[in-house]
Amino acid sequence: MYAKIYNYKFQGLSEAKVAATFCSEALGKKIIKFNIRSLNISIGQCGSVAIHLKFETSLDLKNFEDNSQDFFSDLKKTFVYKAVSYTHLRAHET
Repeated sequence: MYAKIYNYKFQGLSEAKVAATFCSEALGKKIIKFNIRSLNISIGQCGSVAIHLKFETSLDLKNFEDNSQDFFSDLKKTFVYKAVSYTHLRAHET
């Protein structure tokens, strides 16, 4: 399983709530197209938004990263935030 984690820090909780809704709607439309196995979006009291995406294969993850620039571009044009992202490989659990 492969995971991509995006952490965004917004100016406040209200901005984070609006951004989380935007992310949920935009990424929800990409679940089938990019074979996303899991999508979790959480909001922190300090105005943070964490997006956790899981993919079955590295090819699915790469396909998402290569073809989701429209989402990230729209997010950047619409909101003021600081961002950090991580890619994580986790072995299958049996």
